[in-house]
Amino acid sequence: MDAPQEERKGEAPWRKMSGEELEKQYSPSRWTVRRGAEEALRTYSQIGSEATRRARATRRSLLDIPYGAGEGETLDVYFPAAASEALPLFVFLHGGYWQSGSKEESAYMAGPLTVRGAAVVVVGYTLAPKGTLDQMVDQVARSLAFVQKRFPCNEGMYLCGHSAGAHLAAMMLLVNWTERGVTPNLKACFLLSGIYDLEPIVNTSVNAPLHLTPEDALRNSPQWHLEAASAKPRGPACPMLVIVGQHDSPEFHRQSREFYQTLCRAGWRASFEDLQDVDHFEMVWKLTQQDYALTQIILKTIFQES
Repeated sequence: MDAPQEERKGEAPWRKMSGEELEKQYSPSRWTVRRGAEEALRTYSQIGSEATRRARATRRSLLDIPYGAGEGETLDVYFPAAASEALPLFVFLHGGYWQSGSKEESAYMAGPLTVRGAAVVVVGYTLAPKGTLDQMVDQVARSLAFVQKRFPCNEGMYLCGHSAGAHLAAMMLLVNWTERGVTPNLKACFLLSGIYDLEPIVNTSVNAPLHLTPEDALRNSPQWHLEAASAKPRGPACPMLVIVGQHDSPEFHRQSREFYQTLCRAGWRASFEDLQDVDHFEMVWKLTQQDYALTQIILKTIFQES
């Protein structure tokens, strides 16, 4: 799976950065514009926790469903009022740099989406340092296979990941679903402010609990494997929406733009959106709002509205 050495090395801007600048580029809380770093993180967590509590209190739900036997291998499902076996399923993978966050504070979009008739699935996975990145990728693949088997009549699965969750969602494009015995009915994928080449973070504090070697980082970098994978028989090539926030760091912008370009070269139906006037965290917590631009993009994609 090795990408050509000269292609990987190139002249990527991060290679010329000092350790201090690289740390800053990959610290999203240092790029917030309306709040300080600590307040931004606190608001992000509080709004997610409140949205999750509200969804659990007001929506029909199935909580802590095990999709495997390992620690953290559970998911929550929030249903719309109208009972049906044939529902569109919005599957969300939370961020937190693979080491923080949880499904208990990630049901931001449950209200706006269930009101319109979609079910929302929020997936848990084992965080570092207990969980390895390879393990998390496998867990997400197993969770999608589980959801497909549990809801075989679904009207489509719409996979969405934020930050580290966007990386995990992108890694699903490399899964050989035939070997797993089930192909999720993926209709679209939303990648929100993700990292698709992990090599830059190996020498940052992000890697302290992950313990990624350069080889681990390359193996788990969809940026470097997508084109080769596209030549192999896999699941359906669903539309890919790569989205970055206006106030994300330049490196997050570069990662998103280059992954979008790679998707296009690999033959995927991809689109790119630079979401105006939001930072890395606001992008997601505003999904609690029905009239928010990203909420509307998601709804229009699910319900095929013009």
